[in-house]
Amino acid sequence: MDRPDLLRVAGDRLSRLERAQIRFVRETFEPGRRQAVIRWCQQHIGSTWIHHFTKHLRHVHGLERLPPLDPAQSFILVSNHRSFFDLYVVTGDLVRRGLPHRIVFPVRSSFFYDSPAGLFVNGVMSFFAMYPPIFREKKQQALNLTSLDELSWLLKRGGVLAGLHPEGTRKKDDDPYTFLRAQPGVGKVIHAAQVPVIPVFVNGLINDLPRQVTSNYDGTGNPVFVVFGAPIDFSDLYARPGSVRVYKTAADRCMEVIGKLGQEEKRLRAELLAAGG
Repeated sequence: MDRPDLLRVAGDRLSRLERAQIRFVRETFEPGRRQAVIRWCQQHIGSTWIHHFTKHLRHVHGLERLPPLDPAQSFILVSNHRSFFDLYVVTGDLVRRGLPHRIVFPVRSSFFYDSPAGLFVNGVMSFFAMYPPIFREKKQQALNLTSLDELSWLLKRGGVLAGLHPEGTRKKDDDPYTFLRAQPGVGKVIHAAQVPVIPVFVNGLINDLPRQVTSNYDGTGNPVFVVFGAPIDFSDLYARPGSVRVYKTAADRCMEVIGKLGQEEKRLRAELLAAGG
């Protein structure tokens, strides 16, 4: 199967700047020196600053449940979504433990692909992990199917870890143990790619980056818990033709498992606090 071509499908629905930035990031996934440099930066620079900025707060559980992280195999990581930094912290920890894969997070197109500052932030914060773009404007929303198809294609090609939020957007209330409605787009990628899907629950991060970093060093921050689960079984859904119902069922299953990990995290957090941690 040929790689889905978002730029061709988009036609005039993208600005010149959007086209240029999508083309630039898209080409970083092609084998060669550029991809090798980006992989090295993600593995040695990105994971290092994430580790040092959260190491005094971070508590990781469930690593023994992870499958062998075969470099030739792709993986999907599904997580709840409460902060901008959930997947950065989770994947940063995996990279420090030997994950060699190219990391990719679908991201909203506004800012990250329609302004020069967005490309700069994408490069500095994630070494161009934030791809493919997901469009919110009505005239562009049909392009999201092609974005998801390209993500599935990258996963099937191998050597990629994709971090996805089944909820689609951040949940902004004060209850980390309930979730927004799961969106079928995640299920579409899972069904098309058919690679191992690793669930994770993360809790304790905030959306103020300077404060988050400062609290790691001055002792004022809340504990940050990361709880991994065993890969989710979707074999029954893989045996069925793709449909919105199948995709929604897959996304709901992700959130059901993440919810169970959330209850495990709740117990672990209570034990830590009871012990004076």
